[in-house]
Amino acid sequence: MDYKKLADLVLPNVCSDLSVWEKRYPPRALPEGARVTRFAPSPTGLPHLGNVFTCNVDLRLAHQSGGVCFLRIEDTDAKRTVKDGIAKIVKMLGEFGIFFDEGPTLDGGEKGDYGSYTQSKRKALYQSCAKWLIEQGLAYPCFCTAEELNDIRAKQKAAKVPAPGYFGEWARCRDLTLEEVEKNLAAGKDYVIRLRSAGDAKKTDHITDNIRGTMEFPQNIMDVVLLKSDGIPTYHFAHAVDDHFMRVTDVVRGDEWMASSPIHAELFRVLGYKQPRYTHVAPISKIEGNSKRKLSKRKDPEFGLIFYHEMGYDKDAVIEYLTSIANSGFEDWRRANPKAPIDDYKFNVKNMSVSGAVFDRSKLDDVCKNYISLLSADDVLARYLAWAMLFNPEMAKLVGCDQGRWREIFNIDREVPKPRKDIANWSMVRDYFGYFINEDFYGDIKDSYDLGTLSADDFKAALAGYAKLFDYSDDRDVWFAKVKQVADGIGYASDTKLYKANPEAYKGPLSDVAAMIRISVTNRSQTPDLYTIMQVLGEDECKKRINIK
Repeated sequence: MDYKKLADLVLPNVCSDLSVWEKRYPPRALPEGARVTRFAPSPTGLPHLGNVFTCNVDLRLAHQSGGVCFLRIEDTDAKRTVKDGIAKIVKMLGEFGIFFDEGPTLDGGEKGDYGSYTQSKRKALYQSCAKWLIEQGLAYPCFCTAEELNDIRAKQKAAKVPAPGYFGEWARCRDLTLEEVEKNLAAGKDYVIRLRSAGDAKKTDHITDNIRGTMEFPQNIMDVVLLKSDGIPTYHFAHAVDDHFMRVTDVVRGDEWMASSPIHAELFRVLGYKQPRYTHVAPISKIEGNSKRKLSKRKDPEFGLIFYHEMGYDKDAVIEYLTSIANSGFEDWRRANPKAPIDDYKFNVKNMSVSGAVFDRSKLDDVCKNYISLLSADDVLARYLAWAMLFNPEMAKLVGCDQGRWREIFNIDREVPKPRKDIANWSMVRDYFGYFINEDFYGDIKDSYDLGTLSADDFKAALAGYAKLFDYSDDRDVWFAKVKQVADGIGYASDTKLYKANPEAYKGPLSDVAAMIRISVTNRSQTPDLYTIMQVLGEDECKKRINIK
């Protein structure tokens, strides 16, 4: 067989000199050990939490090694591509702080020297590689129709072929002569380009997986399609070509792709390219009862990114959480370095679980509370306003018109050695600080105060006693001394030690009296520092709530 002539027949006007492409996409000038990673979605739907999880791993592996992480759009399946799919991917990932060093940009352009970063625009490269394979006798044209392929499958089923497919004796077009190919082309028959597999099912190939180590599997024997009838590559072929010419060193992808490893190993081998290291990631799951299942777009709103925007989860806090469930060493590092930038953490894929990360809403909230507690009041104010302007215009107007006061509110029990950890997301702000909003406070107490187990009579007595002593100009020490005085006046212990030593001698502890004043001012039994709350509320409002005429 004259494979050069075959290649020219099948792919005329295509240059098979791959040195042209090697010069176009040379090895990257990066430090030794630098990793090049890529996130390669199809523009067939909206990004989800699993995508953000994978991107976070990609970015950390690349950047901590002095490498590059790029976005590549794998749009070879034109039928499934959605309108503005690329823009939606770039925009929604950007809203989570996921920004790539190279790839498509929000304005419709691209950045980087290894583009185009959209596979449908790299057709010439794929065809060059396919033609080169034909010239080496490693690929061939296949003219089988859909009906003929169905016929092959039916015969394989009848023959009980254990692994049906297009291979060996079943590959009808594998050994066509040049004359037969010319005849089919002259007849205008459609064709695809297939790999001429040299695999042996009795032999094994292997890949390096960063989580699982070296993985072995039987060699591929299928003559898989490389180029479809329209000249567009299949995923398998395009990703092998692109990972080489974009100089990818590490691929982070879902573990569902492990089944395709035999095909990918053979493609890299026949092309003569070094295969990247892989990190096969199991899907994010959640515990439901006594079992574990994959996080689902249909069942779990938290799988979609809009959930986090609407609820007001801070993007940086979400990344903290995803890092914590991705890497087992992160939480210990964070406890030892509470205020260090997350980029200081040395992410290690070997610390990722084979079984995958488990999503836990309670843990998400805990991580977010901790993260927000360490932000400055100015930062909280800015981030909250940015969210409220999109999702709560009423609060955006309320806070925006009185930013100085709300900065004071956000600063209560903040920027102290042990800040309060009460806000998990921005949608909680109005409810948490509702006592600063008169409409909310007086609406809550229109029927009665929520006294819990406290005595209503003692509550009235405590307020009456405190009303006589109240002075807005008191400093914290004088204020606290007056609370003790009220306690003594209504039969409560002003000294905690004395109460613990002889509780029967008192109606209750000092904390009960403080709670009564707290309830009168906030209608809450638990709040941040009460003295500071009263200072922020102002003298007139405090008098009104304590019922001082």
